[in-house]
Amino acid sequence: MFQILVVEDDKNTSRLMKAVLMHAGYEVFCADNGIDALELMDKQHIDLIILDIMMPKMDGYEFTKQLRNVNDNTPILMVTAKQLSEDKCKGFLAGTDDYMVKPVNEDEMLLRIKALLRRAKIVNEHKLHIGKVTLDYDALTVSKDGESQTLPQKEFYLLYKLLSYPDRIFTRIQLMDEIWGMESETVDTTVNVHINRLRKRFEGYSEFDIIAIRGIGYKAVKNCD
Repeated sequence: MFQILVVEDDKNTSRLMKAVLMHAGYEVFCADNGIDALELMDKQHIDLIILDIMMPKMDGYEFTKQLRNVNDNTPILMVTAKQLSEDKCKGFLAGTDDYMVKPVNEDEMLLRIKALLRRAKIVNEHKLHIGKVTLDYDALTVSKDGESQTLPQKEFYLLYKLLSYPDRIFTRIQLMDEIWGMESETVDTTVNVHINRLRKRFEGYSEFDIIAIRGIGYKAVKNCD
């Protein structure tokens, strides 16, 4: 069972979030300020944090900075009444992973939590599972039915990126910046070449497809749970 920490000084909001999360099957802990939350995390494993910004003793921005400064990468979803774009930017610069403005849609919040937990699991394990296929980030391998193949680094990173966010469209420029780096002099047609190699390499795999979105870029589609 995943364990979620709600850091919120409004007791009614805290109680409501706790009830929603417990109903969804999570174990829930609560703190009403950043200092108490840090103390709780010293004693209790937490998989994800739902965080208000405006709180006594230590606000959400400072709490997030302190966690990130000690390389604690626990996913953080900021849920706050502050809705200006500069507030959101400040939150992301501090190190939050996602941001929602109150009043929140409970179903949307649960979907975002599920996505954040899934990504955190991928990062922590450095492995991605799609049906019978396993991508091992550290070994640069793709395995299925006991057979494994090692990919060239750029090909593997490209495939891993697309499959980590199924159905999300990435432009060629985004993929270039992510895989080759912003300072690279490689042209964006290189992405096309690598995509074609991946398609040929995995044309017999039914678990996923790499789809070209005309004039935009590419996305991966999973054909299994």
